[in-house]
Amino acid sequence: MLKNKASISEDWVVVILGLGIVFLTLSGVIIPKPTFSWTNGSELSTQVFSSLNLAAIGQQFLLVFVTAILGAFLLGKNPKNLLIVFPIVYLLTLFALILAGNETVKSFNLEAVIFSLGIGLLISNFFKLPAWFKEALSTELYVKIGLVLLGTTVIFGDILKAGSLGLIQALVVVLSVWYFAFWLCKKLKIDEELTMMISSAVSICGVSAAIATSGAIQGDSKKLSYVISMVLITAIPMMIFMPYLAEWMGLSQEVTGAWLGGSIDTTGAVVASGSLVGEEALKISTIVKFSQNVLLGIAAFAISIYWTYSHSKGKKINGIEEKPTLRIIWDRFPKFVIGFVFASLLFSFFVSADTNAQVKESLKSIQSLWFALAFTSIGLETNFKELFVHNSKKPFYAFLIAQGFNVIVTLIIALLLFN
Repeated sequence: MLKNKASISEDWVVVILGLGIVFLTLSGVIIPKPTFSWTNGSELSTQVFSSLNLAAIGQQFLLVFVTAILGAFLLGKNPKNLLIVFPIVYLLTLFALILAGNETVKSFNLEAVIFSLGIGLLISNFFKLPAWFKEALSTELYVKIGLVLLGTTVIFGDILKAGSLGLIQALVVVLSVWYFAFWLCKKLKIDEELTMMISSAVSICGVSAAIATSGAIQGDSKKLSYVISMVLITAIPMMIFMPYLAEWMGLSQEVTGAWLGGSIDTTGAVVASGSLVGEEALKISTIVKFSQNVLLGIAAFAISIYWTYSHSKGKKINGIEEKPTLRIIWDRFPKFVIGFVFASLLFSFFVSADTNAQVKESLKSIQSLWFALAFTSIGLETNFKELFVHNSKKPFYAFLIAQGFNVIVTLIIALLLFN
């Protein structure tokens, strides 16, 4: 029986697995992107459930399944329960992807991760899942692999070529909104972990930022689930109503795109809302959001240093005060950020445009699948009641107020820079 003794930390395992998928793809093993788009039963049968598409789905499943098993071995975990749990999580996620692929559902700009989370929450709150099932869920592993793969889409050249205004806006918005949210949470006496996660989620890039921050401070998974739920709950009405609000205000496509990209927390929601406005709005909104994604690694590094210093100060071990040495900072630094930055630099400066064009759809699809698997897992291990207990009202209010501040500040900056 395999001993539960990890010789490699989870973050390093994520770097190994995430970059392993990247280099496997670059070597020529390109998993075809399956389609989940359908309008009626006939298209569902002939497109989604066609033999070619099922083969693509099967290849993706084989890749993520083998990767998950390798992850368990590298972490020193017994993969026995994973062999049962992972296929179940995948089938639930596949159902969510098919639901989200319906054209009617797409018209409401609802992302697959929303269905993944919802399905998981329904099951976990109406059925009692055994402890061994929940223990086999590897939410953080899945989402961090997705974050490493996200780095392949952050191309510095494209962002700089498209304009420095997006970078300027991203920097100003992130700094101002982060500090406002941090100050507000402190005023409301919200605990430090939630304060850091809420501040990053509102100001940088929603779910990805919350997860990166949680990794940097070694946060509680239940608190992370709560913040992620708040991000998704607020992202839905924002991505639906903000484009119409911008039209009512008479904003140009450039200003609207900058506003959407800086305000809406999830990249998929930004793309969906930008598409509702027009081609130029979609372009600008994507640039601004990608510019914020670039800041993700820098923010995680800064937060890990701040957290180390603030929590080492005054602490004593064997009567000796602990000092925040470089070693402590390195130990607490979220190593998966290295994978994210490496992937971004690799695709920005070393992978040719032709090669990128060949592999980007496959990698993007696999990245989205890891995120969807993570959200299904989050739902399965979360009790819905715990998200809205009495003690959780203050963080929810803080999140809403900070999000409102974000919307206003981003609009002002978008008007100044893009009008």
